[in-house]
Amino acid sequence: MALSNLRIAVSPLKRRSAALPLPVPAELPTVDAVIAREKPQEPVHALRPETLRKAARRFVAGFPGDVLYAVKCNADPRVLRALWDGGVRHFDCASPAEIALVRSMFGTGAHIAYMHPVRARAAIREAYARHAVRDFVLDADEELDKLLAETKAKPGELTLVVRLALPKGGARYDLSGKFGADFDAAVALLRRARPLARELGISFHVGSQCVDPAAYARAIELADRVAGEAGVRVDLLDVGGGFPVTYPDIDVPPLGAFFAEIEAAHANAAHLRHTKLWAEPGRALVAGGGSVIVQVQARRANMLYLNDGIYGSLSDAGYPGFRFPVRCLRASDAPIRDFEFFGPTCDSADRMAGPFPLPADIAEGDWIEIGQLGAYGAALRTAFNGFERAHLVEVADAPMLATPGLDD
Repeated sequence: MALSNLRIAVSPLKRRSAALPLPVPAELPTVDAVIAREKPQEPVHALRPETLRKAARRFVAGFPGDVLYAVKCNADPRVLRALWDGGVRHFDCASPAEIALVRSMFGTGAHIAYMHPVRARAAIREAYARHAVRDFVLDADEELDKLLAETKAKPGELTLVVRLALPKGGARYDLSGKFGADFDAAVALLRRARPLARELGISFHVGSQCVDPAAYARAIELADRVAGEAGVRVDLLDVGGGFPVTYPDIDVPPLGAFFAEIEAAHANAAHLRHTKLWAEPGRALVAGGGSVIVQVQARRANMLYLNDGIYGSLSDAGYPGFRFPVRCLRASDAPIRDFEFFGPTCDSADRMAGPFPLPADIAEGDWIEIGQLGAYGAALRTAFNGFERAHLVEVADAPMLATPGLDD
């Protein structure tokens, strides 16, 4: 039986449909069972709905405010449904397509915030008029001008959140260069937006895969100084995303350590202690909920040529150099050896240095599972060189690595 005929909702990873996800059977198979039965020749994305539900429940229960899932991490409808089942009701959307998808799935029960600071005018109109979005982030006067012109909103109708730029930090992905108003610009924007806003907020982003809980406290302290200088009432504080997950070379503090730092800094903020809190987790909610199964097409010494690569689901294993957990899907008594991966495209840049530890006897035809790819795996696939084919299957497996506070 072909993968496309499985009853467990396997589908090509092409343009996302706005339709509701297919029903999930009561019992799901394991990764090993699917691969042994189907012997796929194309990459397979293994989605773990229970892992997603569990991560959502724990984050929502632990964070002292509203949890907005960053939809860009993985917008597959099955992922959104699992997070909804885990208690997520708020969504950080960054495009009209994401907004339309969330609204089509969950209707007005979903709270959507348009958290991209730079938007096309048509995108603003669509979000406001068609999808009833009233919450917008901004980081410049011209963006506020666009919002007012395109929504024609009356004073007191919109929630306006000023994104604050942070100094360069130590997160794996530094996000300090593209968005955010500096101190003085943020002060001026808060003063200008206050009489126009239903609720006024400050947001920031400490960077993706941030392993330092104190980074949030430092950012809150800076936001508090901005609010004090502005001298206007601020209603909400958005601490952004950046919450990390475990990788083979990265141990992370328990999730509760991040929440404790945020709570303490919020309580000590002279001007922001009474605000409500938002967070925008992405990777933390969905990374452990997905893996990719690839097949070895050739081996040359310690180099393995795979049927997926940096132009497919393994972008983060390329230039950023993420080391993902890996395992061979057959029994082997051979000693473990470090390998590097090469993708299927005719491009020498399609290389993943790793190292990735696997049995020394791994060979052409073997299948390898690569974990922690629920975030920015399938979402970053391209059709470059014609290697866009992949399938998705829901499985019962636990995550390949546990993140303290989310999966353990």
